[in-house]
Amino acid sequence: MKTKSNILLSLVSSALACSLLLAGCGPAGPAPAGGNGAKPAASKGPAQLFLLTGSTGGTYYALGGAIANSWNNHLKDKVKVTAQASGASVENMKRINAGEAQIGMSMNNIAEDAWNGKGVFKSKTTHVRAIGVVYPEVLQGVADANSNIKSIADLKGKTVAVGPTGSGSAVLAKDIFADLGLQFSEFKPEYIGFGDASNRMKDGHLDANFGVLAVPASAITDIVTARKVNIIEFSNDDVKKLQAKYAFISPFTIPAHTYGNDKAAQTISMQCALYCKDDVSEDVIYDLTKAFYENNKEIAAAHAAGKYIDLAKALDGISTPLHSGAVKYYKEKNIKIPDNIMPVK
Repeated sequence: MKTKSNILLSLVSSALACSLLLAGCGPAGPAPAGGNGAKPAASKGPAQLFLLTGSTGGTYYALGGAIANSWNNHLKDKVKVTAQASGASVENMKRINAGEAQIGMSMNNIAEDAWNGKGVFKSKTTHVRAIGVVYPEVLQGVADANSNIKSIADLKGKTVAVGPTGSGSAVLAKDIFADLGLQFSEFKPEYIGFGDASNRMKDGHLDANFGVLAVPASAITDIVTARKVNIIEFSNDDVKKLQAKYAFISPFTIPAHTYGNDKAAQTISMQCALYCKDDVSEDVIYDLTKAFYENNKEIAAAHAAGKYIDLAKALDGISTPLHSGAVKYYKEKNIKIPDNIMPVK
């Protein structure tokens, strides 16, 4: 059995060994971002960046991976971007603001709520800046062709799928309909998923179906295989009225023959956009913005939604302040920047 003196000597020896080991290694650097919120350790190599996307299997996740690959291909000496799955828009804005990642994808209406501390955001996300638009997220409504529903007003008294309870589609539809004079109490809203809505509409149990979806939307093309539909349109006056209240809304034209429609149809869209932490260097965001818009065809080849990446539409619906690095690039390309989204300190 060890004596007290032997135990004490053993402890002192162990402490001395640990002290020497730490002295030889030097101070530990910060852990990379993404896992615990720490910022990447400074190094002479490429900047280590994390891009928050969405859930696996969704558009954000797959498209985000394509964007990260493009950046890594064209800026390999400057950045190393790792795409990460996430809960999408709301989570992305919160985590970027907290410094848990440097870049993320989000709907622009969610970004506006985040900046202003509204909706699900209890405080303002003042450390997030916009980079630019990725693709349009379109509010699409279709009705059974036999119902003669062609506008929002025509939904009165009908049975209408508006998206799952608490979904962005349902929340947006309720606000938009009310602004155009139709309350949810004036028709029968069905809070169901897009797949279920498609099946119910094919079976004749729904008069109309709404959702915020990419174009073309598989949930709608599936309906068209079974029955003819009308696209529920937004008039020019509707769009102007909504834009006067919501800076994040843009008009969107659904091309002819997308859903068996003979003519193009007008609706509205929000935007999926890229956002970043405010303290990412101007040079890094400039390089990312430039590479993103100038290699859009490469991204489109990897994911269909990439075909909408367009420098001419980079600021459509952006309603929160830009990062100075993005501004530098837009000025080089003579893109007019509205005063309300110029960088803030």
